[in-house]
Amino acid sequence: MVKTKNKATVNGDEEKVSFFLTTLKGALFALSVCLIGILIFAFILRFVSVSDSLIRPINQVIKTVSILIGTFVALKKSKDMGLISGLFIGLLFTITAFLAFSILDGHFDFGITLINDCLFGAIVGGICGIIAVNLRKK
Repeated sequence: MVKTKNKATVNGDEEKVSFFLTTLKGALFALSVCLIGILIFAFILRFVSVSDSLIRPINQVIKTVSILIGTFVALKKSKDMGLISGLFIGLLFTITAFLAFSILDGHFDFGITLINDCLFGAIVGGICGIIAVNLRKK
């Protein structure tokens, strides 16, 4: 005797997989945009002297724009759950960016800065998710 899953269970599993793939797509796209942005910024720094106090805010702007673009790309077909999707995209982006840049730097520095970055990424992602979903509805 073969048991079959009911339709609700199959749809629930598909939604979980879809949510995970959407989140992963947004975070990886944001990471790609961030890496390109950081490379461009590093190239500019070779020719223009910028105050050390400006480097961190510029990096935050690059991260914010990356999360914005990643969220918009990931949620282009979504009509709901913008806040939750955006939160997870921002958080996953922050964690993957931390891992990528720590590997490039050669050491992992866990601390309050990482927690602040995770909170910042999640909040920005949530806001961008709300905007992305509501712009799509119109």
